[in-house]
Amino acid sequence: MHLPWIDAINRLKRERGAMIMAHSYQSPEIFHGVADFTGDSLALAQAAADCDAGIIVLCGVHFMAESAKILAPDRTVLIPDLEAGCSLASSITADDVRALRAQHPGVPVVSYVNTSAAVKAVSDACCTSANAVQVVEAMGAGKVIFLPDRFLGAYVASQTDVELVLWNGACEVHEQFTAQQARHTRERFEAKLVAHPECPPDVLAEADFVGSTSAMGRWLEKEKPQRVALITECSMADNLKAQFPAIDFVKPCNLCPHMKRITLENIHACLLELKHEVHVPADVAADARRALERMLAVGRRERV
Repeated sequence: MHLPWIDAINRLKRERGAMIMAHSYQSPEIFHGVADFTGDSLALAQAAADCDAGIIVLCGVHFMAESAKILAPDRTVLIPDLEAGCSLASSITADDVRALRAQHPGVPVVSYVNTSAAVKAVSDACCTSANAVQVVEAMGAGKVIFLPDRFLGAYVASQTDVELVLWNGACEVHEQFTAQQARHTRERFEAKLVAHPECPPDVLAEADFVGSTSAMGRWLEKEKPQRVALITECSMADNLKAQFPAIDFVKPCNLCPHMKRITLENIHACLLELKHEVHVPADVAADARRALERMLAVGRRERV
């Protein structure tokens, strides 16, 4: 069923000189079938900054496409569905950040990449779940405003001595998981539990490992469990099955309705018609780029 679309997209992207980037939460037919580059938010941001293709098709949600455009301003960035949003990105505005700054004068702001370009523009630095602790500590301050995910913020606070001021945002996928689900999965399937730090604290307390989407893959490579439950978005496990065929992946997981708005059909349509181009106002992009580049600089130091 998918092969005709996959063939047509791969042919069209060659004709257009386009690169397709897909987040780890994309469905397998996209992740394995048409993507030239795959990864978590940090990897996609780094790839956009280094990309030499004239057209980037970002198979993810809108804030990811904005980040790609900010870091590759001279590229045409397309998103297959403009309505692919994010509950975290919609939970906070630039005015909210300004109000937090007024309440906490002189305290630096670290914004999760799951935010709009406008929020990034009024932040001192961005971070992903993979490097949040490192970015917070790189601020060199005893107190940091961390937004918008309260659960990720609570996890980061448990990993650092820096005092965090948190915002009351949450990911609609990860906040649904419960500790009871986690315990039931462990008992019924005798599975190792691997949880994303956007999950509630009582879920993280049940996990054998807590980490970002990229860290999950590294943990599986190292530990090679017989059976595992990835407590995160469902397609993460679907895509890792190809890399780890000997591991039995079991539930629970939840689908992200925004990620699933991206389909082979609308990828083909946006490439064919070059539609749904993402634009970021120049003044917003300039300030947001500084926050994103500070995040990438921390990542580069971590790899040295």
